[in-house]
Amino acid sequence: MALNDPLGDMIARINNAQMRNKSKVSSPSSRLRESVLEVLKSEGYIRGYASVEHANGRNELEIELKYFDGAPVIREIARVSKPGRRVYASVRNLPRINNGLGVAIVSTPKGVMADHAARDANVGGEILLTVF
Repeated sequence: MALNDPLGDMIARINNAQMRNKSKVSSPSSRLRESVLEVLKSEGYIRGYASVEHANGRNELEIELKYFDGAPVIREIARVSKPGRRVYASVRNLPRINNGLGVAIVSTPKGVMADHAARDANVGGEILLTVF
């Protein structure tokens, strides 16, 4: 099945699993998804992830969700740049999510990183999603 927005699909899977208090969720593997999950892991929004290879040659990412006092750590996660409307920002115009409490994940020429890391590296790029 072809997906128009694979990153949006992964976000929907995470949201759906958290609504059902699942500990793990799986998603098809890609380099972009892995780099976004790496940022989520380094910022403390998920416990971790692992790449699982199935017998038919397909790779999947097994994402371990994180909860605190029974509530999901990710309160809201939203796609900003969509296939129909890409959203770019220079380093001066990178958004601050909830006064710096949240994170905007940005795809830059130096790789996928959080908004504060992009400011430190002095690069802008495509705003993929916001997490709080």
